[in-house]
Amino acid sequence: MPVPARKRRRRTPGQIARGVRRRARRLAGRLRHVWRRSLQLRVVTSTLVLSMAVVVVLGVFLMQSIVASVLTSTEVSAVEESRANIATASGYLTQPADSTDITQDATDQGQTLNPVDAAAKALTDRSGGRYDVVIFNDASVGEGRASGQIDWTSIPASMRVKVQNSDEQTLLAQTVKIRYIGAKQPESAWLVGGRVNGTYEIYHVFPLGDEEKTLLTVQQMVFGAGAALVLLLAGVASLVTRQVVTPVRLARQAAERLAAGRLEERLKVRGEDDLARLATSFNEMASNLAVKIHQLEELSQVQRQFVSDVSHELRTPLTTVRMAADLLYEGREDFDPASARAAELMQNQLERFESMLADLLEISRYDAGAATLDLDPVDMRDVVLRAVGDSEALAERQATRFELRLPNEPCMAEVDSRRVERILRNLLFNAIEHGEGKDIVVTLGADRDAVAVAVRDHGVGLKPGEETMVFDRFWRADPSRARTIGGTGLGLAISREDAMLHGGWLQAWGAPGEGSQFRLSLPRVAGTPLRGSPLPLVPPEVEMRRTWRGHATPVLTPAPAETAPRVRENVDAGAFDAAD
Repeated sequence: MPVPARKRRRRTPGQIARGVRRRARRLAGRLRHVWRRSLQLRVVTSTLVLSMAVVVVLGVFLMQSIVASVLTSTEVSAVEESRANIATASGYLTQPADSTDITQDATDQGQTLNPVDAAAKALTDRSGGRYDVVIFNDASVGEGRASGQIDWTSIPASMRVKVQNSDEQTLLAQTVKIRYIGAKQPESAWLVGGRVNGTYEIYHVFPLGDEEKTLLTVQQMVFGAGAALVLLLAGVASLVTRQVVTPVRLARQAAERLAAGRLEERLKVRGEDDLARLATSFNEMASNLAVKIHQLEELSQVQRQFVSDVSHELRTPLTTVRMAADLLYEGREDFDPASARAAELMQNQLERFESMLADLLEISRYDAGAATLDLDPVDMRDVVLRAVGDSEALAERQATRFELRLPNEPCMAEVDSRRVERILRNLLFNAIEHGEGKDIVVTLGADRDAVAVAVRDHGVGLKPGEETMVFDRFWRADPSRARTIGGTGLGLAISREDAMLHGGWLQAWGAPGEGSQFRLSLPRVAGTPLRGSPLPLVPPEVEMRRTWRGHATPVLTPAPAETAPRVRENVDAGAFDAAD
């Protein structure tokens, strides 16, 4: 017998139960999502449930009323006919058993009937098959009669006891189940009993088959009418809700498009009702908002143009002042000490002014959308080394050392090396200023899709919420603190613009007393979407301490303009890879 190459793995009952529970939870989640999002579904469902409850209550009340009415009318007619029949039968049953009274039918047949037979025959003839009669006489054995195929043993004993204990003018009636000879199931019937001549019990059995059929038909009609009414109410609720929800949905869609920047979006106004007034108000709001945004854009454009014009116009007088300042600075040895110090201060401030002017011109280019990239494949290790070399002089004055962690393999990427070097210099200058003289760690990492550079200092750190504010223009963590290295306050803002121009991220992490870390992540191929970063945003040693303290989940700060990647640690490789 051939053995199959692959056997299907049988699932255990526990696995099947878990799979069923997962599917049930997934289905319940989808239903909850649809329920929360659809106002029309909630209104129609609520109307349907309430309508069903009302229809059920009314249907039960109506059926109970109909059943009571039918049974009451049947009982009344049965009791009246039974009373007349008992009066007729009493004329026969009061004669002695050996009476020679012969009925006309019996005379025709040449037979003589005793009183019980005569009474039974007379009542049977009067019934016309509409009911059956049972006569009992416990005082004389064998003097019991039953018409038709009725099984007289099905007369309830409790009913007979009540009749035997009642007077002859009282008739008792109740619904019972009566068996018929040859029938499989007992049938419902009104049983009316009375006592005659002290010893005789006469019971009239009125079948309720026709009434039950009538009630069943009525019940089906009530059920069908109720179901149709519920569906009709659900349809009406859906139609009415649609008339209200559709304009609201259109308003929501228009608001979303308006929020996306389509300021020309407007709603159609139909009629003069509340929804029409809502559409009119929305259109007025959109028009006013468009006007305000246009005014702000014009004002912003004027401001950017003003900054650009002023920056350009300042270059000529600044050049002249710079030439004069250079002459004074070169001849400061011939001045008195106060004049020499003034020349040095003027030289330093002019350098800072030139740097600020250059930054303002660069910011104006970004605001005008005129910034472009000069892309070349470069080794990021060389870019990092050049940026560190430009920062060494400042680091020596601040008694700060650099610790470089560079890979042995080349880290090639298509970048604008001038702009990336400027980003790294700004990050290094910022780390030197706030690092309090402690070592600065510069780490370069790469994976298949991206490269990243992290600059870690061990200074004062950042407070919660300052991770994004640090990239704002002219922002300071402590406004009362003067800049120690003469920065312009625009370096990190320009760095973020440079990173975004590359399609990358510039993110910050910090904690009071633990320093801060800035991470630059760039795609290896220009124009490729950046999905993750090869380096973690939170330093590994900080993450490890948090894990030891019981905080297993790292707290990552989001990127200012992009979605921050989730970082996982690659323990085998000893590096950090970005998780999609």
